[in-house]
Amino acid sequence: MTHKDHKMRTHAQAVVIGGGLIGCSILYHLAKLGWRDVILLERSELTSGSTWHAAANIHGLHDVTNISRLQHYTMTLYKQLEAETGQGCGIFQPGSLYLAQTEAREHQLRIQAAKARRYGMNFHEISRDEAERLHPLVNFSGIRCIMYEPDGGNVDPSGVTMAYAAGARQIGAEILRFTPVTGTEAQPDGSWIVRTDKGDIRTPWVVNAAGLWAREVARMAGIELPLIPTEHQYFVTETIPAIADLGRRLPSVADRDGEYYLRQEGLGLLVGAYEKNMKFWAEDGTPQGFGHELFADDLERIEPNMMRAIDRVPAVGAAGIKRVINGPMIWSPDSAALFGPVPELTGYFCCNGIIPGFSQSGGLGKLAAEWIVEGEPSLDMFGWDMARFGHWAGRAFTKARVEDQYSHRFKIHFPNEERAAGRPVRTRPAFAMQKDMGAIFGLNYGWEHPLWFAAEGEPDHETCGFTRQNWWAPVGREARMLRERAGIIDISNFAKYSVTGPGAEDWLNALFANHMPRAVGRSCLTPLIGRRGGIAGDFTVTRLGAEEFLIVGSGMAERFHLRFFRQMPLPEGTRFASRTEAICGFNVAGPKARDLLSGLTGADLSDTAFPFMRSARNSVAGVDCVAIRVSFTGDLGWELHCAEADQTRLYAALLDAGRALGAGPVGSRALMSLRIEKGYGSWGRDYSPEYWPQESGLDRLIRADKDFLNKAAWQSIAGHAPPRRDDHAGNRRGRCRCHRRGADISDRRHARRAGDFRRLWLFGRQVTGHRLSEGRDDAAR
Repeated sequence: MTHKDHKMRTHAQAVVIGGGLIGCSILYHLAKLGWRDVILLERSELTSGSTWHAAANIHGLHDVTNISRLQHYTMTLYKQLEAETGQGCGIFQPGSLYLAQTEAREHQLRIQAAKARRYGMNFHEISRDEAERLHPLVNFSGIRCIMYEPDGGNVDPSGVTMAYAAGARQIGAEILRFTPVTGTEAQPDGSWIVRTDKGDIRTPWVVNAAGLWAREVARMAGIELPLIPTEHQYFVTETIPAIADLGRRLPSVADRDGEYYLRQEGLGLLVGAYEKNMKFWAEDGTPQGFGHELFADDLERIEPNMMRAIDRVPAVGAAGIKRVINGPMIWSPDSAALFGPVPELTGYFCCNGIIPGFSQSGGLGKLAAEWIVEGEPSLDMFGWDMARFGHWAGRAFTKARVEDQYSHRFKIHFPNEERAAGRPVRTRPAFAMQKDMGAIFGLNYGWEHPLWFAAEGEPDHETCGFTRQNWWAPVGREARMLRERAGIIDISNFAKYSVTGPGAEDWLNALFANHMPRAVGRSCLTPLIGRRGGIAGDFTVTRLGAEEFLIVGSGMAERFHLRFFRQMPLPEGTRFASRTEAICGFNVAGPKARDLLSGLTGADLSDTAFPFMRSARNSVAGVDCVAIRVSFTGDLGWELHCAEADQTRLYAALLDAGRALGAGPVGSRALMSLRIEKGYGSWGRDYSPEYWPQESGLDRLIRADKDFLNKAAWQSIAGHAPPRRDDHAGNRRGRCRCHRRGADISDRRHARRAGDFRRLWLFGRQVTGHRLSEGRDDAAR
């Protein structure tokens, strides 16, 4: 029976769209987890698109630890695949040499070597003599540091893809080639109908792994993905006699300061580059007839990179060029994968925009299968979660960011670095006002928000690196001002939600782990529990009325948290809505916060009338606000939430009132340092689905006397799952003991142990580079 007259099944546990490297890996891993009734649909031949022409280099280390784990798994999987399937993967692992020409690159490589030691990966420094023995064609002049990864190398693109396909078929999965998908239609019961010209398939899961066609496949489901393709070139030289005479395979060379990559191919060398003069392709959509085609050679664009490669490996310049590969790659705005279920839909999974696919295919396939089958991946993948982008990541933003990512592919991503491409994309009314005040802005889920404020004579931009940067002094000044007097922090980028109606309290209690406040004007702190029992989020919930609640959570995780909110059906007459765009806010905090606010409101702000974790609707400087007695810095303070249209009026009044007290604006860099000194955790940093509540100090906020989302998972690890030291999650001891938006300093009930505070204070010094306060805690008052 040929593929043309194959009788296609009508139901499947999952339908994977796309027969490239990633689609075949996901299919294989779904089958390995026990889902045998799965099918992959490919519009043409397997490997069509980007897979077949990839350079297919493999490496294990990454700046993000979980991506290093993912890549390490992938590198070790290929030999297992060969053994399972009998399909060769074309594995060459002569090792990889990583070269540092600059101090910053050396610093980066030494950090990665330290991570490798911590997590049992083989990545270590070698001498120049040893490097010259391993690769005698390289000129190591001017190299400060050489690291060696013995398992580095490359694989055969088609071989690996076919091995995944063979492994999936052996377990029972099905692959149909030449079967383009013509539609994906959501059904009322949450399932999908995938339409093809050979028939329709009903399935609870659609997996978009369509590579170059990911945008087109997503649009069938009403989704716009922030992706755009570019051209990318590498070339292979003619035979180099020195390689032929050597009789062994040479290690690859990662000279990222030179902005090229180089490895052996046959008896020649393969050299690839990410050039500054990059070129987009198919901006309006990938042609349906495209498959195994290439673009015309355009080596002139990568000539500067080629010349640097020739300086480092002179044999490249002496050899002729055997062939040039110029093919398409499809990129996300930050060059990381768009990974995970679409939050607004049920049963639609994306795995798109993968650049170093042959280093990541196995890990992505495994984690995708875990997410689909088990409900959550075993690693925290928020940095690659597609939910990190929202509707604001439109075409102009995506194009600007992709251009920056491509042309700076090998540029170091420094801690706290903020890149300017494509910005601003989302601003609040106070943006221009803050800019005039010297604000240096960062990006948070598309929003521009002040990181710090430059005083007169200070730089109007920030530097970045591994050592103390130019924002150290301004951030220290802001932190001391708030600790000693008061500070005004723009918290408009926090996520805000309203829940109203007769079933609001019951819905919130069924969602969150803590009891919801029963009295109007009360607030509570509550964790959100993940599918494996970890921390999926932390929130402040305030009761504004008998049937009205305000939720405040992490702004960068707003779309991520939508997945959890959608799991709980709303009771009849109950409404849930995001209010993040409509509501702005400021946190006024510090020992003089009460003095600052008292002149702007007629409300009684005393401890007796307005105690910690209480709220009220007040007029502040004539602006209607929801005021909550809480502060992320840990000081006496209030959060003031107002309509976006009133933001500048409220801000001006707060700043005017603060001047007489020596108070002023404070950015998020100081906020992060202050909350660490206090011992408050932050979602995505100290709290994550990988951390158990008892590891994070949030178990005290969980109420076992009620039902809540994923309670059974929490019960399975509560009490008898101690903090982990040596497993994949790393050292969990010494985590913060207080909630991220917990008690202010005047509340003695939330004292910490001195040992915990000392560890947190040391961590704070690592982040900020200096001591920002005397480290007062509750017990010290």
